[in-house]
Amino acid sequence: MAGVCPYSLSQFPYLHCYVQTFIRKNTVLLTTAFAGAFAFELAFDITSNKVWDSWNQGRQWKDIKHRYMVKEEEDDE
Repeated sequence: MAGVCPYSLSQFPYLHCYVQTFIRKNTVLLTTAFAGAFAFELAFDITSNKVWDSWNQGRQWKDIKHRYMVKEEEDDE
């Protein structure tokens, strides 16, 4: 009996809905996995950038470049 789940799906009705919706077809499973990975990566990148910016506020180039950038003065002719 290798590969047989010891629990029946009737004991877990939400698991049954999950299996019927996402795992039954291989294409749906792969699409769900790729979409989930993409969403996780996007959320992780946005969150990590916000944390980095809050910890390093005032020390990044975007915060201090106005001190070092020289505005070109117009020549009065």
